[in-house]
Amino acid sequence: MKRRPLALLAVILTAHAALAETCDQIGHKPGDESRVQSDFCREWLALHPCQQQLSKPCSTFTLGHLSDIGQTLILGQPLHIALGSLAPQNGFAAGLAFVEHKDFKNEWRLTSNTDAVATPNGSWRAGSYLTTFKLPESNQVIGVVMGTPTGKQQKPTVQVAPVFNIYAQATSLNLLYFYGLGPDSPQTGQSAFGLTETIAGASAILPLNRAGISFTLEFNGRVPELRGNFNQTVPSIGQLYTEATAPGLTRSTSFLQPGAGIQIQPSLFAGRLRVHYLANIQDFVSLSSTPYSFQRWTADIGHEFPLARKVYLTAANPHNGPDSCAPDSSTNCPHISSTINNEGSVSLRLLLTGSAAHAGNAVPFYFDPTTGGSNVDGDPILPSYPDYRFRAPNLVLLRGTVEHALPKIPFGAYFSVDAAKSPLTRSDIDFTNLRRSYSVGLTVHAGGLPVVYLLFAWGGNEGTHATFSVSNILLGASARPSLF
Repeated sequence: MKRRPLALLAVILTAHAALAETCDQIGHKPGDESRVQSDFCREWLALHPCQQQLSKPCSTFTLGHLSDIGQTLILGQPLHIALGSLAPQNGFAAGLAFVEHKDFKNEWRLTSNTDAVATPNGSWRAGSYLTTFKLPESNQVIGVVMGTPTGKQQKPTVQVAPVFNIYAQATSLNLLYFYGLGPDSPQTGQSAFGLTETIAGASAILPLNRAGISFTLEFNGRVPELRGNFNQTVPSIGQLYTEATAPGLTRSTSFLQPGAGIQIQPSLFAGRLRVHYLANIQDFVSLSSTPYSFQRWTADIGHEFPLARKVYLTAANPHNGPDSCAPDSSTNCPHISSTINNEGSVSLRLLLTGSAAHAGNAVPFYFDPTTGGSNVDGDPILPSYPDYRFRAPNLVLLRGTVEHALPKIPFGAYFSVDAAKSPLTRSDIDFTNLRRSYSVGLTVHAGGLPVVYLLFAWGGNEGTHATFSVSNILLGASARPSLF
């Protein structure tokens, strides 16, 4: 595994070197070759700064050139190194990503992201993500502002053109934990299992107006494949649990999963408040005779306030795939060394999730949301507890977060408070008997680099928990399909 970063670097350099002769022949002039070839040539030049100004000898190579090369290797298009954490306990993943786009005469753009990554414990993820949208007019642009806006920049406005996505993603996780169902499952019930899930589907964001109100639609096919794990100090899941105590353990099935919702995401008070409201419902329909069909509803209410009046809050650009952080094809990602010393915000969030199984059915345990540590998508909830500590069909979360950049260095200070629980029944979705967790730590949130968290969490009655994680999407990118 130690050789993997060098192997990835060799692949990228080899791919660009193969085009170096062609780039020399066309004189590095965009338009003299195909768009993909032009993008490779442009990236090759970024990796060879001495070639950009032949009148200067290579002795003029500086640390700034080295920084630019690093940025190209991590964020460049069309080919770059893909980095990020997979689900907790499965390690840090590295691989390659390919990003391209095509514009059509009817003013629609098709963007594609394809990536594949793997971790030291043999877990992996591979996916391809297509996004299409109509190229917006100047008065319809969504502005994803990075850092403090200048006089020429505008505060984020609202995208009024629809966005459509098609994707296929397979994820294999070799180590997940199951402690039993409900908010009172014992620590002694810890068991291990592995899961591979393939998701293929489509989604859409259909804006209603410029007030930030949109309908969301999705239609997914899901194929989960469960397996035991006998390589840990704790028992494999089948040694402690049965179909009655872990629904879905012994019977395999595939699912059709349509969903619909409404989201409200305006930027209010001249960009001083970003609101995120989401309400949706999903229907998981088992495609075999197995009794696992159920419905899930989610209400996610968030408010974010900047700590400096000169900072506009940023948001994910729905036009970007998970491997792209550039606002558009003609703009580069923000430089990795860029940071704004007064960046910071206070966030408040309420998340409620409820599930209802169809008559005679049960919710498969691997689709239940979890609290404790981080969930299978890498989102921390009650981070002082072990990963996946509590699991149930329902979820209640209250969270307050403060994050602020430290002066003159690309680090930030982070503090959050969680109050949450995993109710077994919908009647217990309330604000009583919540477990609490506190987190403090450092973040890296510079330019287009993945968000990095180094956190120490305490609270509750099961000790403390230290976490290091790297987001599996780039800043300004859209999220991958959820695994549950």
